[in-house]
Amino acid sequence: MKIGEKNVGSLDRVVRIVFGIILLAVFAIGAIAAPWSYLVALIGLILLVTGALGTCMICSIIGVNTAGKTT
Repeated sequence: MKIGEKNVGSLDRVVRIVFGIILLAVFAIGAIAAPWSYLVALIGLILLVTGALGTCMICSIIGVNTAGKTT
């Protein structure tokens, strides 16, 4: 599996986008104290971007593919 190749399936993408939005909302409303809030925002942003693009670099490195068979 190559880095940059689509490796995030449809259900996985939806879950990542939903959790990304939730974590960014938690950051925006200030529900978590300062040092941890930035980590929450970063994780939310990463989930949102990987869900939107359909590719995850970490999954590529460890060989996980939820998108099904690639041709």
